[in-house]
Amino acid sequence: MARRFHENRLVIASHNAGKVREFGAFFAPYSVAVVSAGALGLDEPEETGTSFAANAELKARAAMEASGLPALADDSGLAVTALGGAPGLYSARWAGPNKDFGAAMARVWDELTPHSDTSAAFVCALALVWPDGHLEAVEGRVEGNIVWPPRGDGGFGYDALFEPTGKRQTFGEMDPADKHAISHRADAFAKLIAACFAGR
Repeated sequence: MARRFHENRLVIASHNAGKVREFGAFFAPYSVAVVSAGALGLDEPEETGTSFAANAELKARAAMEASGLPALADDSGLAVTALGGAPGLYSARWAGPNKDFGAAMARVWDELTPHSDTSAAFVCALALVWPDGHLEAVEGRVEGNIVWPPRGDGGFGYDALFEPTGKRQTFGEMDPADKHAISHRADAFAKLIAACFAGR
């Protein structure tokens, strides 16, 4: 049985402003005030996990321990079928220390060029940790295809490169509300809400 979330404040264990904005929008209907790890001046832990779920838990626990508040972390990335799931766990690292996702998207396309299969998925693991150490974890995903050249200047990360199955726009071209309705984070978040927040 999942634990219900009764607290009114939650740390989002991220320094990524785009990601924090998305989570703020998700939590708005549930009267939960969110504050980012970046706003609290918390350090970013080294992501040493071997799965999205492990990295999400690692980040959530670090933020919880540093703040004394419940903390939510996600670890997400782009998994390209023909590249054996790469960049996967290393999605952010492909962008380098300067977070150059233009270069990261070009690398994805360069490595994909010899292949005919352009299918890919965005994956999101969420970990919610309470100060007593209790963990709730869920995972969401959305299937789609890689497109080139990138389209749209909305979203962040690899959004302009990814066209969800059944859609004619990339995440980078979509209105934020349309993206939120179908994204990997939306899928994971819906599972977390059902488990821990529904009925607040």
